[in-house]
Amino acid sequence: MDLKQLLGESVTVIIDRPLGTTHPNHNDIIYPVNYGYIENIFACDGEEQDAYILGVDEKLNIFKGTVIAIIHRNDDVEDKLVVAPNNMKFTSKEIMEKVNFQEQYFNTEIIMYNI
Repeated sequence: MDLKQLLGESVTVIIDRPLGTTHPNHNDIIYPVNYGYIENIFACDGEEQDAYILGVDEKLNIFKGTVIAIIHRNDDVEDKLVVAPNNMKFTSKEIMEKVNFQEQYFNTEIIMYNI
């Protein structure tokens, strides 16, 4: 699937790494945002599509919001979605600041949804 088709769309994210938890393989990475996946949408790595949740400062189990950006990894097979509460906006700089804890290890660019 071309992820650009999801920009501006409402999605439901199942949270498997809630805010404040540690990465399952890297103990030095702590999630300052909720992170999860979208069921039945598959990424290039064969797993369900991952998504960062921005704009919510509490641990979540599930979240419904709008896809506001795609984090395209130039040096990896998997891109990430950025999902936020409806009508909440972030600049590309704000997005990168919030996801840098993990994206700092990749050569990334942000594809924004233009309303």
